[in-house]
Amino acid sequence: MSAQKILDLGCGNKKRDGAVGVDFNDRTAADIVHNLNSFPYPFEDASFDEIYIDNTLEHLDDVMRVMEEVHRICRPNGLVKVIVPYFRSLYAFTDPTHQHYFAVNSFAFFDPDHIICNRYDYTLARFKPEKIVFNETLDDRWLKRQIKKIANRWPWRYEYYLSHLYPLDDISYYLRKI
Repeated sequence: MSAQKILDLGCGNKKRDGAVGVDFNDRTAADIVHNLNSFPYPFEDASFDEIYIDNTLEHLDDVMRVMEEVHRICRPNGLVKVIVPYFRSLYAFTDPTHQHYFAVNSFAFFDPDHIICNRYDYTLARFKPEKIVFNETLDDRWLKRQIKKIANRWPWRYEYYLSHLYPLDDISYYLRKI
């Protein structure tokens, strides 16, 4: 049995253990220096079992094109984990290099079972969201931990009813390639 092939797009200096790291900056832990706004990426079709895009997608020019490229290089049934600042977070708007903002349904455009994907058929890339997690790796104080529990149990309800009152910081999407 062969080992899992893992790709870390926009790895910076926090490349995941065992992953092939890609970054545009040659002063990082990247194994491959490549501008992620330049297509195609330097990988064969269906090359990776897992792909991580951690605090990178919001900086890139074309989310749809990036996700199409991720779909191309991900193996069937592969896992794609995207971590981005939540659109209500102060951090989403603090960095002037952020070009895109993400909410609970941002990846519904890739889910063939979701009405958004069926209504706005922008792409052939298809991913099934397995879970959405707020502030997954952040150390939070008591009140934020309670809000996070609510948000992670009922993401859409949190976003609609509470997020404007108590915004969380980031959101992680676990997507399965279809």
